[in-house]
Amino acid sequence: MTIPNSARFIGGILMVSGTTIGAGMLALPVVTGFAGFIPSIVLFILYWLYMTFTALLMLEVNLWMDPHTNLITMVKRTLGKGGQIISWIIYLFLLYTLTTAYLAGGGPILIDSFSALTSIQLPRWADPFPLLLLFGFFVYQGARSVDYINRFLMVGLSVSYILMIIFLAPHVQTKLLQYMDWKALWIPVSIVSTSFGFHIIIPTLSDYLERDVKQLKWVIVIGSFIPLCVYMSWEILTLGIIPLHGLSEGFNKGLDGASLLGDFLNNTKLGLLARLFSLFAIITSFLGVSLSLRDFLSDGLGIKKNMQGKMMLYLFTFLPPLVITLIDPRAFLDALQYAGAFGVVTLLGLLPCLMAWKGRPLHRGDFQAPGGHWALTIALLISLAVISLEVLNKTGIIHE
Repeated sequence: MTIPNSARFIGGILMVSGTTIGAGMLALPVVTGFAGFIPSIVLFILYWLYMTFTALLMLEVNLWMDPHTNLITMVKRTLGKGGQIISWIIYLFLLYTLTTAYLAGGGPILIDSFSALTSIQLPRWADPFPLLLLFGFFVYQGARSVDYINRFLMVGLSVSYILMIIFLAPHVQTKLLQYMDWKALWIPVSIVSTSFGFHIIIPTLSDYLERDVKQLKWVIVIGSFIPLCVYMSWEILTLGIIPLHGLSEGFNKGLDGASLLGDFLNNTKLGLLARLFSLFAIITSFLGVSLSLRDFLSDGLGIKKNMQGKMMLYLFTFLPPLVITLIDPRAFLDALQYAGAFGVVTLLGLLPCLMAWKGRPLHRGDFQAPGGHWALTIALLISLAVISLEVLNKTGIIHE
């Protein structure tokens, strides 16, 4: 049965929002707390503008190509063989690290929930398998199946978040939101990058919405604006409740904002609700990222999506992240940090700018991202500046 265009439009918005709202959101309060509420909101708005613009650039380039074209082919036709090789490396690095983060972060929550309900204690090595087996099946099936289950999960995410707002709002202290340290604003850059990244799903959405330019533009803008609103309200709840010393302790221990809230308020029910919200956030991103990785591998390796091909894609998509998760006990935090530091801005910020810069003189499609040459130049400079900042951070020249 064909899904009506209106249903596809709503499904597309939810896929963008679901892919965007993920594990990065859970870490936002811990890394932004050093700068404070107002500086963090300014950073969020600037990042939303920047990442939404580069997403529109990605859409522009995708619409130059034939249907069912993914990123590798887009890069090859605009930046040549060298750009194709580099994008292969960066794209695989980003998607595999994000998939690893979601397997490592979502698995323990499912295992702990199962243990709480049944009193059966499973070994820690089993953590990633429930998420992989339960929700990896929908990725195996493809975009339509992911759309259907994602709608249900987004409802769960929304309901759990609304309940958290209701329970947490009375505890917010406005004086905590007045703290500001603009010099510390560079600390959350890598995590904020991850929190606004959804571009990987654009080629899949382009096919799913049958290259309807009007719908695709609004899906990107609305779908990315919803996470911005969620992040801002999340900052009010967390930074307005957890004092700076608590956020600093959470940062040093590698904890997330939801867990900190439950611990700080010493509320078992709130802790359970926070875990449920965390699980919905992780699974929605897991579905969007792993679906994009599957389609990327299909395009790049030329694997057809018949029964045998889908099984191969399933193994190629999930086996490397599974191995890393089983080997590295800190896979969740390590993968999330490095994905934001070197994958998101390079692949989702810099690469769309370069493709549009090189391809615009040669292509005239049905859509062009707004702002012309000046907007493209500014986005390119921002990408280079953020990448340079992260290189200085990781090499120890500057540090938290």
